[in-house]
Amino acid sequence: MAKNLSPVCKLCRREGEKLFLKGERCFTPKCSFEKRDFAPGQHGRTAGKGGGKGKGMGTGRVSDFARQLRAKQKARRIYGVMERQFRRYYDTAIARSGITGLNLLQILESRLDNVVFRLGFASSRSQARLLVAHGHFTVNGRRTDVPSTLLGAGDVVSIREGSGKLTYFKDLGAYTEKRNAPSWLSRDVSSMAGSVARMPERAEIDGSLDEQLIVEYYSRR
Repeated sequence: MAKNLSPVCKLCRREGEKLFLKGERCFTPKCSFEKRDFAPGQHGRTAGKGGGKGKGMGTGRVSDFARQLRAKQKARRIYGVMERQFRRYYDTAIARSGITGLNLLQILESRLDNVVFRLGFASSRSQARLLVAHGHFTVNGRRTDVPSTLLGAGDVVSIREGSGKLTYFKDLGAYTEKRNAPSWLSRDVSSMAGSVARMPERAEIDGSLDEQLIVEYYSRR
């Protein structure tokens, strides 16, 4: 299972904004972005003071390609997806009927690790990915350890019976109750299970993502 091994906080600094990749830590003063909100590297302090507008795009005029690339990289980093897999998701989005950009975002949102995160069973997508990979969750009653599993309407995600005895899951109820699940998911905190009621609408997905720029990026390649 491929994954990005670079320092997580550098990814936020590169995009010029918090991506909330470390869960609760990102909401505290300990967050590295609070101390160093400039791009990483030798020229990081001066990057973005021109046309980049502080978004880690460097100085001077920003090209259309640069904006498209940054939009694609931002989405990849938020959902923790490598380039080859992200491209496959784009190809799948094109093949589906409807708006390609929305299809792409719905595919990303329907990943098992993202659904576990959205249900409040993990504080970040990376933690959710790890929990799934260790086999702590079931989908429709079957143990699943593939974080990239795509879910559909009616699929039920629950904590594996044996995993419920672990300290992390025993204490999870109090944390989960503080997190609001999106309306496209149904959650039962008492049984620590949730299901996909429907695919999310655009307004229910991160508004800072620009799917149109992502489509433009792949359309020109």
